[in-house]
Amino acid sequence: MTLTAIAFPPPANPQPRHLLVALHGWGANADDLAALAPYLKLSNCQMLFPNAPFAHPQVPNGRMWYGFPMGYDFRSPPNFNTQADLNQSRQQLTQWLLSLENSTGVPLANTVLAGFSQGGAMTLDVGTQLPLAGLMVLSGYLHAPIKPRYPHCPVLMIHGRQDAVVPLVLAQQAKAALVANNMKVDYHERHMGHEIQPEMLVQMQQFCEILWTN
Repeated sequence: MTLTAIAFPPPANPQPRHLLVALHGWGANADDLAALAPYLKLSNCQMLFPNAPFAHPQVPNGRMWYGFPMGYDFRSPPNFNTQADLNQSRQQLTQWLLSLENSTGVPLANTVLAGFSQGGAMTLDVGTQLPLAGLMVLSGYLHAPIKPRYPHCPVLMIHGRQDAVVPLVLAQQAKAALVANNMKVDYHERHMGHEIQPEMLVQMQQFCEILWTN
């Protein structure tokens, strides 16, 4: 079983040089982040927005990377490492990312992996195990202890100070864990809730452009 994704090829260039993959959050689907594609002015870049493997139990057409216990509110430290659905998503996402060079012609070294909320947790989990160009974590968190295999990979983190879904402290803890593993983190706290503001798209675009021009 593989992941399905919405693809946006680079305008006026059939062969992309760069790749941006963005993972949606719990209860959303690929359409959620794919709506941002027209506003990310990334040259020579193909964008892929995959659907998570599992149907959400309450949200029609919603998807999830793994389930949360009933009533879970992030007040206790998240550690979902032993959950079967997380391990299945982890395996499928890893295999799918490794297959992208064959289908797109873009190596992992020119690929940026991004994620929002639960997608951000998947980005930190799977992304730190692959030789990617960079990671972007938006309103994300760590869902298990982290042991990066590629500590040189730069990370952009953006989180809302008024986030009522994923508390700010979890972003701060994730940043601390990354730094403790010698990873370079470009960390920003914004005056917002659990969302992606238009100004963040500029930060994301600049982060990618710097990576791809170095």
